[in-house]
Amino acid sequence: MTTLLIHNAEAVATFDDARTELRQASVFIRNNLIEAIGNAADLPQTADEVIDARGHVVIPGLINTHHHMYQSLTRAIPSVQNAELFGWLKGLYPIWAGLTPDMVQVSTQVAMAELLLSGCTTSSDHLYIYPNGVRLDDSIEAAREIGMRFTATRGSMSVGQSQGGLPPDRVVEKEDAILKDTQRLIEQHHNARHGSMTQVAVAPCSPFSVSRDLMRESAKLARHYGVRLHTHLAENDHDIAYSREKFNCTPTEYAQDLGWLGHDVWHAHCVKLDDDGISLFAATRTGVAHCPCSNMRLASGIAPIRKMLNAGVPVGLGVDGSASNDAAHMLNEARQALLLARVGRSLDPFGCDHGPAEMTARDALAVATRGGAEVLGRQDIGHLAPGMCADLAMFDLRTLGFAGGAVHDPVGSLLLCASAQAAYTVVNGKVVVRQGQVTTVDLGPLVERHNQLARQLAQAAKGVQA
Repeated sequence: MTTLLIHNAEAVATFDDARTELRQASVFIRNNLIEAIGNAADLPQTADEVIDARGHVVIPGLINTHHHMYQSLTRAIPSVQNAELFGWLKGLYPIWAGLTPDMVQVSTQVAMAELLLSGCTTSSDHLYIYPNGVRLDDSIEAAREIGMRFTATRGSMSVGQSQGGLPPDRVVEKEDAILKDTQRLIEQHHNARHGSMTQVAVAPCSPFSVSRDLMRESAKLARHYGVRLHTHLAENDHDIAYSREKFNCTPTEYAQDLGWLGHDVWHAHCVKLDDDGISLFAATRTGVAHCPCSNMRLASGIAPIRKMLNAGVPVGLGVDGSASNDAAHMLNEARQALLLARVGRSLDPFGCDHGPAEMTARDALAVATRGGAEVLGRQDIGHLAPGMCADLAMFDLRTLGFAGGAVHDPVGSLLLCASAQAAYTVVNGKVVVRQGQVTTVDLGPLVERHNQLARQLAQAAKGVQA
């Protein structure tokens, strides 16, 4: 039995049902669960480890609901810096065809280190390309080493260019092999218990890279095993046009026809979800992973997040791929969600009267915590309360970026002031970021190796093209 005391924080924002916020408060952790939260004077004063939280704000660990971690190897590639989604993908598919297991492991840890340093404790990852012996196991092993709570989604592509799809034929897989490997991964790695560190979801990539049959069979497989379903949907205008041309329907109608709506499904982006789609998502409790930075980076548009939330759609936050963001800072992603919701509403001729209150700082933090937990189907993370997993992040309010802000509103300043790095991040009761440094991996050699592999990947693609 081990205990951890987060002692005498300036503020603890629990994001429980009442959105309780406490001042001069402590959090007492036993093993991997929160045992007590309350006034510092009323909680134990000692533990196996005590972290002095004076001057810090404590929040639930942030939850990332959509990522492509291998893409950290291809950030800022010059040829696609100014491309929209389809052009961006076509430019990067040939590079990603050179991925190796080592590249996936190293890039996953780099992406997770970046997330942990931003206060993120749980992340999903959508790995949908499997060349050269790459397996989803490579990502799962990397997550276990670094100590991040992980929803690993077995992505796939099966429709290449010769069949009317977007990806080159050489990066797609046979559908029977996809389903067989997905079943193996669920049986080998998925853990549905309270406090699970690893879960597996079924995740065909997109309407323009997989068949209807694979979508249907994937849904059947997932529901047989009781795991979740994930894909991309309605990301930009080209995405909508493809669905109408190929399937003669909207993306939401496409999803409905294939059994891809329900409380066990979440879709990434949904920038172009129309009113009928929002209503159907709300009625079926289908989730959305909102990726504001990626949507801006690729000029995809502004997702109608407030409209979704008002309708009752579960919404979480996602940083999306590191090559379309090009970062993985979850606190900054929440800040961008806040700002984009406000400017998006100002562009709506029927919504200008709502103004800045369209999305508050606490609303955005709720999407990044409780919303993410709901989207990933987790009832044991997302807010701070006795019995919940001990996942939390601490930010030092005494640093330059918070000067003049935290004294007025320590919680609101997290998003209204410059996006800070976490001083401490705790996952499953273990300190994985301490005083701004990752404790579970040596970042210097990891980043050096990552940069070597990034160069190798890009150079190999140039050689193939030559």
